[in-house]
Amino acid sequence: MKTWFITGGTPGGFGLVYAEAALDRGDRVAVTVRRPAELREWAEPYGDRVLVLELDVTDAQQVRAAVKAAEERFGGIDVLVNNAGRGWFGSIEGAPDETIRRTFDLNLFAVVDMVRAVLPGMRARGGGWIVNMSSVAGLVTAQGFGYYSAAKFAVEGLSETLRLEVEPFGVRVLVVEPGATRTKAFAGFQDQPVDEVVDAYVPMVESVKAAFVDHNGKQEGDPVRGVRAVLSAMNAPVPPHRIVLGNSGYDVVTAMHENALAELRANEKLSRSTDF
Repeated sequence: MKTWFITGGTPGGFGLVYAEAALDRGDRVAVTVRRPAELREWAEPYGDRVLVLELDVTDAQQVRAAVKAAEERFGGIDVLVNNAGRGWFGSIEGAPDETIRRTFDLNLFAVVDMVRAVLPGMRARGGGWIVNMSSVAGLVTAQGFGYYSAAKFAVEGLSETLRLEVEPFGVRVLVVEPGATRTKAFAGFQDQPVDEVVDAYVPMVESVKAAFVDHNGKQEGDPVRGVRAVLSAMNAPVPPHRIVLGNSGYDVVTAMHENALAELRANEKLSRSTDF
């Protein structure tokens, strides 16, 4: 029986899908949410195999306290799923400073705090999994959503280094890159204001927002099948370092890598000309 610690357990998102998949396997789950009352009815049938924790993942002190509570309740954490996150609209030049900092606090620095809180226990026990929920946007950028992409790009780089550093301790790292998935992630975009400080970008950002709002409820990705794919990847004889979820995401990422490789090779002579 394993113990999972899953952030971002708001109903309608990936978090509870992970939790239910783990519980169906007979495992135990600590799941975090800003408003625990939202999960009271959901958690009741699982009894003492579920621990619902109130947590703002951008508060490092709360993160440490939540991890300690889960370790005291279950004796240790075997799988950390860094799922909490979201994006805000804005151009690179015209996004408000507050939006930029909030984006990185939630999507990057919260991941850092969670990893650093959980790793001592994993190292002591000689094993564990860290599953970092990135995004296709962490590999392929999108205008009007650049700071979210930048934060997810950083999660990708962080995970690559983390994997090398914790492998000697038996800890594995998997990065998950979903494409558009039918969760409630797009639902809040309807009421999210376009707070651009540079008027020239307002039409572009408004069109990006409209596209997200129009796509809400039509996303191709199935979160249940997505989590099943993640579990299959974790249980593979040779687990992958990352997994893209969804057909459109796979196609976009594949095209990006192929184009980048073609450009790299086209400039090989120039690149190799710079050494002494």
